[in-house]
Parts: sequence; C-alpha cells; structure tokens
Amino acid sequence: MIRPLANIRVLDLATTIAGPYCARLLADAGAEVVKIETAEGELMRARPPYRNGASSSYGQLNAGKRSLVLDLKRPEAVEIVKRMVADADVLVENFRPGVMRRFGLDYEVLRAINPRLIYTAISGFGQSGPSAGLAAYAPAVHASSGFDLAHLTYQPGRGRPDNCGIYIADVLTGTYAFGATMTALFQRTATGRGQMVDVSMLESMLTLTLGEVQAAQFPVAPPGRPMFGPVATANGWIMPAVASERSFQNLAAAAGRPDWISDPRFAAYAQRRVNWGQLIDELEQWSTKLTTAEVEAALNQAGVPCSAYRTVAEALADPQLEHRRALAEVHDAGGSFKVVNPPFRLSDGDTTVRNFAAALGEHSRAVLGELGYSPAAIDALFASGVAA
Repeated sequence: MIRPLANIRVLDLATTIAGPYCARLLADAGAEVVKIETAEGELMRARPPYRNGASSSYGQLNAGKRSLVLDLKRPEAVEIVKRMVADADVLVENFRPGVMRRFGLDYEVLRAINPRLIYTAISGFGQSGPSAGLAAYAPAVHASSGFDLAHLTYQPGRGRPDNCGIYIADVLTGTYAFGATMTALFQRTATGRGQMVDVSMLESMLTLTLGEVQAAQFPVAPPGRPMFGPVATANGWIMPAVASERSFQNLAAAAGRPDWISDPRFAAYAQRRVNWGQLIDELEQWSTKLTTAEVEAALNQAGVPCSAYRTVAEALADPQLEHRRALAEVHDAGGSFKVVNPPFRLSDGDTTVRNFAAALGEHSRAVLGELGYSPAAIDALFASGVAA
C-alpha cells in the first residue's frame, strides 16, 4: 500500500519524547524524516534498555528517521539547516521558546526561505504568555495541569500526591502535534502557504480532564466511593467500567442481583452515585468467591466492560494485538526489538513503523551529498566539527 506522506520532507530538531514522537508518526505515514542531532547524540540515546550499546527507548521514538549530526552553534551548520529548509515541508522542534531564535532558525527566518514550511513548535506552556519561557518536562506539566491531584481523588486513603511515572504529557502532546501538523498540511493544499503550529503540553494535559474541568467551574458532590476502581476477587483485582444504565443492569445480572435494578439506593444514577460504596461492597460479596478469570468471564458474557489488571508484558502478549499486527520489529546496531505501531489503520494506506533506527550520524554524508556538497566539502565539514 502507498504511504500517505510519501512525498513529504521533515526536519526533526526535537529531543526526548514529545517532538520525536510527533516526527516518528510522520515517518510512519511515509514522510522522509531527517533527524538533526549533536555529536553527543540526543538525550534518549542514553536511556536504557541497551542492547550492545544501542537504546531501544531511542529507537522506539526515532524509527524510520535518517540521522544527521550538526553543531548548530556553528554558523556553517545553521546554513546547512537553512539549505534543507528550502525544500522541506515540515520542521519539528521542542526547544524552550527563544532557543531557535538564538540559533537563527526561528519561524520568521525560515518562513522567508520557504513560505510553504509547516513549523511545528512544541513547548511546555506555549510560545507566548507569562509562563512561555519556563522549562518543562512531563512530570512537572502533570502537576501544573492538575492531573496529579485529580488522579489522587480517585485513590482513597492516599494523602500525598505522586508522579504517575508514565510520560503521558509527552506522548499526548506529540500526538496532538502530529494531528495539528497534518491539519496544517491539509490547509496548505488550499492556501499554498505554510504556518507555525504552536502546541502546549499544559493545554494538551488539560484535555484529559474532561469532567474535572467542568467540576472546577460547577462543583458537584463527590461519589461515596470512586465510581471506577479495583474490585476484589478471590485471587486479585478486576476493573469493571459501569458507565451506562445498560452496563449497570448487566452487572446486576452477572452478579445474580437483579434486585439492584429496583433498589432505591441504586435504581437511578444520582442515588447510585451517592451509594456507590455500598454497591461495590455488595458486588465484592459475589466477586471474592470467584477467581479473577471467572469474574472477568462472567462480566464479559453479560456485556459489562471490564478487564483484569495486567502488566505491560501481559498486555503485549494479548492475541488481539497479534491479530491487529499492533507490534512491529525494528532493527538497529543492537539487533532487533518491537515497538507499537500507530493505533490507527487506513484501508488504502500504510502507516506502520519503518523497520530501522539509525545509528548516530549514520546518514550525515549521504544527506550532505544530496544537498549538493562535494566529497571534499563534506570532508572539510567533518574535519572542522560542523558535521559528524
């Protein structure tokens, strides 16, 4: 199948997670992505796990990209980037606002070189405003968005906030940046003009707090017990997601408690919410007599959305993922490893992960040659440390 972005050229100047993930999604969709790195390599190359010195964490975020090493503190390197921008469709960066200007590579400069350029800038708090200049990493953004404290309210008995440990803000913002970049590319087909795409990690995180954003404006009484939480079984825990009248009725049937449907404590949503703790206490009188597998089977048969709690390793072994070909094999200097394909499929387009992750500077000479530099000129750039 055709890759949808087969004719799109992308410069990836981003580091760590959010920007590289955005650029990888573009590569998955077929764009030719050149990742520009320092001679030390970008930060994720130093993140475990390693295999023969190669980081699969880096490879997961940068599969399918070519690697070009440039020292952007050198004016000759900046000129190389400008030369690349002349024929590029997209540039992705996630430096703190102002850094690209200090390099001489800000949007106003690059737009003059290529008015069709889509310049995607990812930052903690956006490109303008009182917080724009602040440094940001996902854990800090989780806290600043209210996400961590909102999450704490669903964990009774825990009085101390904590970091969830998963870089939600990075992956989410990278995904929004991908969608926004695609939107800008589509608009360009009508206008012929590029534009700047300004993506904020803080605002991205706020989109996850749908109910909480409304409750912050119009306070509502909390339920007697969080309405989504672990339910005990004889040998573990299960999560039933009872979010509709039908799923509540199905839960009652699975547990052998049809009386719940007419019980004034539970019959209407408002009363059920207030008395949710009592409902779960009574549910556990049934569930704790059965194994997790037995409870899950009974709830699934009754049509109640649910799942046993699984590790990531257990989730990756799910036959559903094998059927969907959700995992792809990527090769690098350390061998091979698996990464997750984009979670969407096109009936007539290929968006699967490309099967390689480049070594640092693996494509430097080739990319410079494609830009018109002679072998002697490339040797000189290497000798001077401008490229590597």
